[in-house]
Amino acid sequence: MPRNSVIGQKTAPAKIEKHPRGSCDVMRNEKNYPGEIKIIDTTLRDGEQQAGIVFSVEDKLRIAQYLDSLNIYQIEAGVPAMGGEEKESVRQIAALGLKSKISAWNRLNLKDIQHSMDCGVAVIHISVPASDLQIAHKLKKSREWVKARLEQCIQFAHNESYEVTVGFEDATRADLDFLLQLCAVCREKGVKAVRYADTLGIAVPSKIYETVRALKEFSGLEIGIHAHNDLGMALANSVAALAAGATFVDCTLNGIGERAGNCDYYKFAKLLEYRILNRGELLG
Repeated sequence: MPRNSVIGQKTAPAKIEKHPRGSCDVMRNEKNYPGEIKIIDTTLRDGEQQAGIVFSVEDKLRIAQYLDSLNIYQIEAGVPAMGGEEKESVRQIAALGLKSKISAWNRLNLKDIQHSMDCGVAVIHISVPASDLQIAHKLKKSREWVKARLEQCIQFAHNESYEVTVGFEDATRADLDFLLQLCAVCREKGVKAVRYADTLGIAVPSKIYETVRALKEFSGLEIGIHAHNDLGMALANSVAALAAGATFVDCTLNGIGERAGNCDYYKFAKLLEYRILNRGELLG
C-alpha cells in the first residue's frame, strides 16, 4: 500500500498484508450464497477521514491502481466538491482508464454533482441524510424537501447520462417507512442501487439483517451496506447485510476510516475465500 502523508510529516511506506485478488468472484457459484458480491472500496474517501491520514495525489493514484489490480468492482475516489488537490486527484484517477468503476461522493447538492461531472467519473453517488435527526439539525429541512431535492439531483445527473447511486446517511437511526419512501423515489427516477449506511457505527447484525431484508423485498432495488466499526461490528454487519440480500459491500484497506474505521477489505475477502458466507452459518 502506498505511504500515508500524515499531517505535518511523511511516514515510511505502510506495510500491509497481501490481499486476495478477485476475491469478490469466489462465492458466485455456491448454492447457499444469496447472490453476487460487488465490493466498493472507499479507502480514498471515507478511509482518508481517519485521524492522522492524508493522502497526496500521487498516493491516491497508486492506491487506485492497486485496488484495480484486486478486481475491485468500484472505487469511491473522493469528494470533488472539496476542490483543490481532492478534485484533481479524482479527475486523474478517472482518467487512468482502470477496469474498476470510478465513483465520486456528493451531498444532496447540484453544485457538488457538477464538480463530480467535471472529473469525468463513471458513477455519481448522492448521499441523502435519512434520519429525522439529521434532516432537522443538519439540513434544517423537512422530509418532503429531502425527497424533492433527491428527485432534482438524480434528474440532473441522469440528464448528463451518468450512472447514479444513492446513499441513505444515518440510515440505522432512520424510520423504515421513510427509507422505503426514498427507495420509491430512487426507483421512479431510474436509480437501481441504494446504500444503507450505519453512519455512527451503532447497529448490530440483527438490526442490519431485518432492515436490509425489508428494503430489498419492498423496493426491488439492489442494496449496499456501508458499515462503521465504532462498536467493532463493521465486518459482522456487512455479512448480515449480505445474508439479507445485499449486493454491494463497502470496504477499506486495513479497515481505515472515520473514527474507528470501516469494514476491513482483507478480513471480508478472507470470509469469501474460506466460503463461510452462507445463510445457515450466518444465522445459526
